[in-house]
Amino acid sequence: MATPPPTGPLVTRDTLRTQLSELGVRPGETLLAHSSLSSLGWVNGGGVAVVQGLLDALGPEGTLVVPTQTGDLSDPALWGNPPVPPQWWAAIRTTMPAYDPRITPARGVGVVPETVRTWPGALRSAHPQTSFAAIGPRAAEVVEGHAPDCRLGERSPLAKLEAMGARVLLLGAGYASCTSFHLAEYRIPSPRVAVGRPGPDGWETVTEVSISSDRFDELGYDFERDRPVVRGKVGAAEARLFPVADAVAYAERWLAVHRPREEEFLDPPPLSAPLERGDPQV
Repeated sequence: MATPPPTGPLVTRDTLRTQLSELGVRPGETLLAHSSLSSLGWVNGGGVAVVQGLLDALGPEGTLVVPTQTGDLSDPALWGNPPVPPQWWAAIRTTMPAYDPRITPARGVGVVPETVRTWPGALRSAHPQTSFAAIGPRAAEVVEGHAPDCRLGERSPLAKLEAMGARVLLLGAGYASCTSFHLAEYRIPSPRVAVGRPGPDGWETVTEVSISSDRFDELGYDFERDRPVVRGKVGAAEARLFPVADAVAYAERWLAVHRPREEEFLDPPPLSAPLERGDPQV
């Protein structure tokens, strides 16, 4: 049986630059991008072309930021996609390599963030599970000071992006991928969890805010209904563009009403969505 032709449209670096500019991406701005490469169509050059197109649209004064999370650096007892046998847990904890921002690959966030992580001049934040990588003149400002006990809160790049007026680009990705909503979880009553991970001196446990993307799709629907969100197409992908600050402020009010959570300590902790070992978005 003959191999079917690839699904279009044909997308190139120039296509991406042009359509991102038409969408409203501005030269010189700071942009937090969540992306799905496969949603764009047939991209000539794959993730490299997407990063080139984004950087072209932002220009030399713009800064590109992506999530480079590492959900596999977590307690194997909580893994579910796929699980591992309980008799392996102790050995996995003992031998799991600690996070190294230079070499630890991103997991579960797609091809584009991993391409950004390895891009010449890219910088990466220090959190061992929810890091961000950035390229551009404000990259150091974005990623520095990411506290090891603050995944996506006030001492993370998200709060920096909010303060500097950055915008979010959902490029074929849905609102469930919108990390900016998580910053709101740190500003309302939220449970605390014990988070296990490999550290430089062996297995360690830190206390963290419990983060969850449960109902983020509903939150995004209401946000888009009530707030200005730029919508358009880039390649075959649905694209959305909006300020980080707007998303955080709206989520803070919405979550408090529609998804209230008791401020208590959860034990054992559930593995929250940004840290799942699930199938990566491609």
